[in-house]
Amino acid sequence: MAPKGISNPTFTDWQPVDGKPACLYDVEPEDGMANIAARILTDFQQLPVNPGTLEAQPFPHTLKGGPTNFYTTTAEQGFDVTILGQAVHLTATPANYTYTFGDGSTLGPTAVAGYSIPETDWLTSETRTSHTYTETGNYQATLTTSFTGTYSVNNGPPLPINGTLHITTPAKTIHVWKTERALVADTCQENPNSWGCPGATR
Repeated sequence: MAPKGISNPTFTDWQPVDGKPACLYDVEPEDGMANIAARILTDFQQLPVNPGTLEAQPFPHTLKGGPTNFYTTTAEQGFDVTILGQAVHLTATPANYTYTFGDGSTLGPTAVAGYSIPETDWLTSETRTSHTYTETGNYQATLTTSFTGTYSVNNGPPLPINGTLHITTPAKTIHVWKTERALVADTCQENPNSWGCPGATR
């Protein structure tokens, strides 16, 4: 058996142990695993994990007093890296989500990622991740996804990573409007200055 890390070894590359020839190893396997385990969380937290996107329905404009449906699109992600000379496969799995709606309200952490609903249900159907704005204005909504992870060394069994990775999406601006009703006598084609027509003055 050739010593690890030595190409075309000669007799001088062997060292006696208890008076007998023995192989030389760069790192004992047990020590290598321990060193990888000691730094795996740091490496995990530096992965380019995609946090997905924050979606809102309707968007970018929604109505005061009506439910706005929020949801996210993200998935489990795998990465192959080299750590201390060993092939390591890391997996990042979304575990929970925290929605920040920009008006001081939050939802989560929750395991619910939310889902898209038909346009006919916008502003009428509440979901487990919807939010109702009580004031008009422009709000910066974000989503923070917390990922748990596992790692496998040299195609070995997956081992849990003791820690989490938290990633926040870029903010999305939600424009909250209010509705007003009025009786008008003309259409906008008949009277472009009629109440509610684009460009009309009140």
